[in-house]
Amino acid sequence: MELEEGKKLILFDGVCNLCNGAVQFIIKRDRKDTFRYAALQSPLGEQFIEARKIDTTKVDSIILVAPGVAYYTKAAAALKIGQAFGGGWKLLAILEWIPPIISNAIYDIIAKNRYRWFGKKEACMIPTAELKAKFLG
Repeated sequence: MELEEGKKLILFDGVCNLCNGAVQFIIKRDRKDTFRYAALQSPLGEQFIEARKIDTTKVDSIILVAPGVAYYTKAAAALKIGQAFGGGWKLLAILEWIPPIISNAIYDIIAKNRYRWFGKKEACMIPTAELKAKFLG
């Protein structure tokens, strides 16, 4: 997987309405054009998961990849994405003081119920023509 210099990859559940809504939310606020996207169900998503031996029974909704640095999952991924928007969003760093056992427990409750609360698509989202370059694999 080769990303453009300075870009980060967000792997998301492509059939989840909440996840797709989150991607749309991120795209609107990504003024620096930092993020690229791929569904966890895509060949690229599956390749990343397999190479890093990620247990998708425990992480199945969002992964943030900062190439050459690290990858983040669950609440840490969401906070890092939000902080990247800049401005007042950087205040999300305060939430990193919450122990991961607590923030991930809250995240897991939402992730576990996301299909029931927000619904599920039959297939992964298909980006519009102008957004197609942001989606990989």
